[in-house]
Amino acid sequence: MKFGNYMILEFPSKSTNEAFARSAVACFAAQMDPTLEELGDIRTAVSEAVTNCIVHAYPQELGNITLRCRILKDNVLDIVIKDKGVGIPDLEQARRPTYTTGGADRSGMGFTIMESFMTSFEVSSQPGKGTTVHMRRKLRQRQ
Repeated sequence: MKFGNYMILEFPSKSTNEAFARSAVACFAAQMDPTLEELGDIRTAVSEAVTNCIVHAYPQELGNITLRCRILKDNVLDIVIKDKGVGIPDLEQARRPTYTTGGADRSGMGFTIMESFMTSFEVSSQPGKGTTVHMRRKLRQRQ
């Protein structure tokens, strides 16, 4: 698949890096001239995906998170967020709204939010090997 531009970042699963990842993707997406609403949706989806890595993938230790963004044809932003953490034993259950393993202070809405804010959303996981979230957002073509 052809793409116009890309970036790859790797960073530790520290909570301070959630804002970094969200801002980096927003800066990268800015070259596509998104609306403020589109940019807000993208930032929120990235924030949810990275927070899941920090909270769930590496609950007892720091690990690495990889973030890849590409600009595809037809004004599509392609985002992949990957960890090599504990993985998700039951993906179907984890995708249900309000299900969480993160304790009472977590809403369990991360996957639901990501899916609703992006044009396409896929998640794959293997227990003990990690999780990959793949999201795409088709941006409006400006006149």
